[in-house]
Amino acid sequence: MARIAMTTVIAVVVAVAMVARMPIKATGMTCGEVDLDLLPCLSYIQNGGDVPPGCCNGLSNLVAAAKTTDDRRTACNCLKSLASGASNDELSRAAGLPDKCNISLPYKLSPSTDCSK
Repeated sequence: MARIAMTTVIAVVVAVAMVARMPIKATGMTCGEVDLDLLPCLSYIQNGGDVPPGCCNGLSNLVAAAKTTDDRRTACNCLKSLASGASNDELSRAAGLPDKCNISLPYKLSPSTDCSK
């Protein structure tokens, strides 16, 4: 009986420790999340060619994760910041991604996008 009680106590302690270590998302979207979602698109944006399937999945994940207005503004500002260092060819390929992936974005991928609207 004592062995069962000790096993139960250990299981509860382990479960509590696991829950305590789970990340809690206290803030909205971050540029790090945007970067990770779009990382599979980098080779296409830089070099052209075929759009990798992971790119469209990442773009789709980004759109799905940006649920609130603040999240969409953050994502927009992150994308705008990334676009500010891109060449015209890279900007053109990035701007075409939503169409190539058949995904609707609420803003244009451009360094001139007004993310406040």
